[in-house]
Amino acid sequence: MRIFGGRWRTSLAWRVTSTIVFLSLAIIYIVGSALFTQLSHGISQEKTNVSLADAQSTTRSVELQLAIARYQTSTTVKKIVSDVLTIPSLTGATSGREVALVAMPKNKQAVASYQGTSNLLSLDSIPEELRLQVQKSKSNVYAESTMIYLSGKSERALVVGNPLDIPGAGKYEFYTLFSLAQQDSTLSLIGGALWLTGAVLILLIGLVTWLVIRQVISPVREAARIATQLTAGDLEQRMSVVGENEIAILGIAFNEMAVSLKQQISRLENLSRLQQRFVADVSHELRTPLTTMRMAAQVIFTARDGFDPVVARSAELLIAQIERFEGLLSDLLEVSRFDAEAAVVDIQKIDITTIVKQTIDYVHPSREQFINLHAPEEPVFVDADSRRIERIMRNLVTNAIDHCDGQNIDVYIAESEGEVAVAVRDYGIGFSDKDNKFLFDRFWRADPSRARIRGGTGLGLSIALEDAKLHQGTLQAWGRPRRGANFVLTLPKTFGNSIKSFPIAVVPPSELSTIIESTVDEDL
Repeated sequence: MRIFGGRWRTSLAWRVTSTIVFLSLAIIYIVGSALFTQLSHGISQEKTNVSLADAQSTTRSVELQLAIARYQTSTTVKKIVSDVLTIPSLTGATSGREVALVAMPKNKQAVASYQGTSNLLSLDSIPEELRLQVQKSKSNVYAESTMIYLSGKSERALVVGNPLDIPGAGKYEFYTLFSLAQQDSTLSLIGGALWLTGAVLILLIGLVTWLVIRQVISPVREAARIATQLTAGDLEQRMSVVGENEIAILGIAFNEMAVSLKQQISRLENLSRLQQRFVADVSHELRTPLTTMRMAAQVIFTARDGFDPVVARSAELLIAQIERFEGLLSDLLEVSRFDAEAAVVDIQKIDITTIVKQTIDYVHPSREQFINLHAPEEPVFVDADSRRIERIMRNLVTNAIDHCDGQNIDVYIAESEGEVAVAVRDYGIGFSDKDNKFLFDRFWRADPSRARIRGGTGLGLSIALEDAKLHQGTLQAWGRPRRGANFVLTLPKTFGNSIKSFPIAVVPPSELSTIIESTVDEDL
């Protein structure tokens, strides 16, 4: 049953063939049963009609002989009755006809010697219900029964009974029994032939269906195989096209699609390689002049106290923009490493609480009082790359500072048996559900205008997500307009393990009641 179920789910040819065979089996069974019923009824009806005619003829012949012997001696009557009951066994076996003579229960003139059967037939062959009908009827009645011989032989039969008046002996019951063994044999032969024909038809239908389905399924199966190989990267695979039918048209269209797909993928790969090379080359080439500019700007910035205030302010702006430019180049180089799948991690056992504290001090040491750290007193160790974890936290904390609108920022650290989580919660401008879909896209900014006052290059969150994925971790975000945002980094404690639980929920507990209330209001 399990093998059949597996074939049914995985093989279309098996499913179609099985369905057709089962339906054909049901149809053949219904038609065969109806045909067998009609044949059985016809044969039985024909045998009944012939038997009734034969019984009527036999009864009239006996009545005629007894009528002639009415005015003769009882010896003559006995001789006639004896002749009626005497049927050669060979003739009886060939014709399948036996006779029986039984005195009616209320016949006071009955002579026991007149009662009898032919060929040692038992009187138990005559049903009691039929005898009662014969005793009340003036014409022949019949019923199916079983002919039972004293030798032990038995066979199904049709019993026809008539009342009979024997001169000088009174009322008797005269029965003619016709064997139905030949009809049963014929019906058995017909039934066997129908079953054999049905089985052969089922086999032929299954074979023909399988052959036809194979002609249709084989190209589809080949297309599925080639599609799988195309998905795996083998873009040289093609379907073989034979003929000019619909399957051939499908093969031609599939091959054209494969060619177009290969061209598009090749074009995109070339474009991607050019883009990656452009980003890498530009980033590397800009580092040399940028280093020179930084050195010169640093000299000017150091000597700004002796300059005119306007020039001194220009020196400060120059050094700030050069630092921003360096950050952009670093992000572009990191993006190119991710695209080239060349990013590597240096795994060490680190205390993530220490990393978070250092990041807070580095990002905004002068406003540390606005950043509240909620961490366990004990160290929280995790297998990770300290440089990348620090960069993730720097991006998250910097993003929170840029969008907090002067509100406090909360940083939470929690752990479970196998996971560590860090959440950065701000209470500033937040973001909508629509913006949530694009938060981690490259170069996406909530404020796309050139005059924006918040946000950087749009690469920080994207790089943070890639760093989290390198550790088999996740970076989730929640936000509501004017209610702030919450970014949660979850990492497995052991590098290479998968995340099974989340120590910190992405939706802040303080916001759950608000979400439930808004949901209830919408339902109402």
